[in-house]
Amino acid sequence: MAKQYATWQIAAAYIGTVVGAGFASGQEVLQFFGYFGLWGIFGLILATALFIFFGYTVLRLGHQLAAESHLEVMHRAGGPWIGRAVDIITTFFLFGALAVMAAGAGAIFSQEFHLPGLLGSSLMIIITLITVLAGINKVIGSISLVAPVLVASVLGISMLTVTKNLPALLANFSWSQVARAAAPFWPLAALLYVSYNLILSVAVLAPLGARGRQGHLLPGAIMGGLGLGLGATAITLALITTAPAVTTLEVPMLHIAGSFNPILRTVYSVVLLAEIYTTAVSSLYGFTTRIARRGGYAFRRWATGASMVALLASQFGFSRLVAALFPLVGYAGFLLLGALAYSTLREVWPNLQIAPARPMAPVPARKPLQEAHSRKDGEQQ
Repeated sequence: MAKQYATWQIAAAYIGTVVGAGFASGQEVLQFFGYFGLWGIFGLILATALFIFFGYTVLRLGHQLAAESHLEVMHRAGGPWIGRAVDIITTFFLFGALAVMAAGAGAIFSQEFHLPGLLGSSLMIIITLITVLAGINKVIGSISLVAPVLVASVLGISMLTVTKNLPALLANFSWSQVARAAAPFWPLAALLYVSYNLILSVAVLAPLGARGRQGHLLPGAIMGGLGLGLGATAITLALITTAPAVTTLEVPMLHIAGSFNPILRTVYSVVLLAEIYTTAVSSLYGFTTRIARRGGYAFRRWATGASMVALLASQFGFSRLVAALFPLVGYAGFLLLGALAYSTLREVWPNLQIAPARPMAPVPARKPLQEAHSRKDGEQQ
């Protein structure tokens, strides 16, 4: 019998799949919220509500469809065409995110520990691969275990910064640098932020919804969304408090942690590595389950191959990969947000139809690439 996950495990897994190198470093939050100053707080309120709504939608669809991967949810929410397009985007981004996380681990090893960046990237890939090969229970368990520590660390350092420098925070509420933000308007920035992060988390939320009790899904989504919102808000307040000097740094939260104590900076570096690990695990698991069925030889082969290629891709550099990948996928992810929103509206108002009404066809069985190739080879023989 499949394991049933509790509310706190659902919430922790949701948080763990979203937070990563960009979140804990402060750079992601700075780009999407911090540069808007006080208006960034309103953006965070919007993002929190969207995380709750879309997170619950994915969990609910995953539960209804007994989903093994994100593919079943994509097809049911968006239909064959939009579902296929979003599936391609999601699968590509999951692999790209794995490379970004490996690059982030290498950057921390190089900058903070003065060790070869390749060593950090290699260790992260190896630990991630071992976790994924151990199965879905180990994936959810590892993410759920790490996430509370991550949020507590972010909240602790951020709130300590704000309370120690409250006059600076109040004075800097008039500060902003909108021209440097990821989007020209704070509502658009909030949408982009939720969009690309949901593409990362849907790979875990869909099968997680299938393994959670119906009554645990909404509370889990609410707790997860609030945890993400509170963590990002705390980071934003800390960044505004220390602006503008800290905004010139690639990893501003490490600088903030180091301003209290050098040991705290090292501890936060370890926390940052743990956050990278949770995102890397969810990315590799989501990518591999799309290609091959869990547990078999093909699954192990694809997971290993993807890990090796991601390690090579990570050598392009952390900041370069983030700048090239995240905004692009955020805009493409609007297809996913629109499909999920329409799916929910269609349940609330059954007569709502964008296209002519037709019977709801069952979701087609997922055909991993490995099975397709094997079948083709057999026909040729």
